[in-house]
Amino acid sequence: MSYPPLLKLATAAEYRLHYENIYCRAPIVTFDDIAVRFRTRDFNHCFFESSRRDSTKDLFSAMRAERMDWITAALKDPNAELYCGWDKKRRRYDRSRRVAVVMGDYVVIIALTSPTTATFVTAFAADTPACAGRPSTIDQIRKGPKWT
Repeated sequence: MSYPPLLKLATAAEYRLHYENIYCRAPIVTFDDIAVRFRTRDFNHCFFESSRRDSTKDLFSAMRAERMDWITAALKDPNAELYCGWDKKRRRYDRSRRVAVVMGDYVVIIALTSPTTATFVTAFAADTPACAGRPSTIDQIRKGPKWT
């Protein structure tokens, strides 16, 4: 499947407007007929990062935002690698969360609300390398159970 080129806009406000116009007006339907809804409030969670590596997302990420149009392509890609999501609080895999991996390390996560509906959670390049005995982010995702 062909993926769109990187999105090059001038400001975070322009990226936000693009996100709201493309994603928040109507659901995106996946290759397997799941209608994914996007909320305007999720823009900050998806396209900002923490400058201090804590939980405060205070720094706009152009790298994440440039891949914004890949979200639709990933959701519609029947060749995406699909995995169960990880529930950090419960420390276990969660079959109501679906992780799609495309383009080698690009990740799109949705939360199913029914068999045919879901909400968008986040998207990012899983490019954190292995260090101090921990596997890389993409390796951690790929060691999890396949989503079925």
